[in-house]
Amino acid sequence: MYILEGNIGSGKSTFLRLVSEHMPHIKTHTEPVTNWQNSMYGQSILTNFYEDTPRWAYTFETLTMICRVQDHLKEQESMNELKLIERSIYSGYYCFAQNSHAQGFISDLEWKIYEQWFSMLIPHKCKVPRGFIYLQVHPDIAYERIKKRNRHAEKSMTLAYLKQIHQRHEEVFAQKNGILPSLKKVPVLILDCNEDFEANEGQMKDHLEKTADFFTRTAGFMPQNPSSNTLLSL
Repeated sequence: MYILEGNIGSGKSTFLRLVSEHMPHIKTHTEPVTNWQNSMYGQSILTNFYEDTPRWAYTFETLTMICRVQDHLKEQESMNELKLIERSIYSGYYCFAQNSHAQGFISDLEWKIYEQWFSMLIPHKCKVPRGFIYLQVHPDIAYERIKKRNRHAEKSMTLAYLKQIHQRHEEVFAQKNGILPSLKKVPVLILDCNEDFEANEGQMKDHLEKTADFFTRTAGFMPQNPSSNTLLSL
């Protein structure tokens, strides 16, 4: 199992689609955004989050963690299969939830509760992936892409927020700072996605070739037993 990570607007959905088209032997799994973007709960939790972040941050981050843990546990049952999954429990915790707490959107009490859930569910139940593919893009470029695609739930998103999330991704996937020791051992492929790789055939080919090579080089990496991970080792 491999995980695709990147800021909002980095091109993850496009990248997954291109992988499916050009590398059909790789199974892909998109982020379950419909679980928090549509009105399955009577309202869009994602829209609520962007429009009133302090009120909805804890609710949103808790819901996304539940969805991602469910997907992770399901996918890890076939860990040896070649599959690429969009976003993860790790970016949910280290990039989005931690940022919400740091910005004061999640209170100290809510953060303690969230961490208790994370400690119970992730380190002891979820196996780390064979590798991460990190789509690296400048937040200014990501912001322009988001404005262009004009999704209703993202209308309230700010450039400042994207810069915060970008910095978190850099710390986790490029620098590997402040993460579980077991995650530090996981290989990471960083792809420069500032260019529109779908419109640039040469760029697209280069990304796909690097991805194929990454899968080959990391085939022997075996994730650790979940019980060997502890949140206290951060």
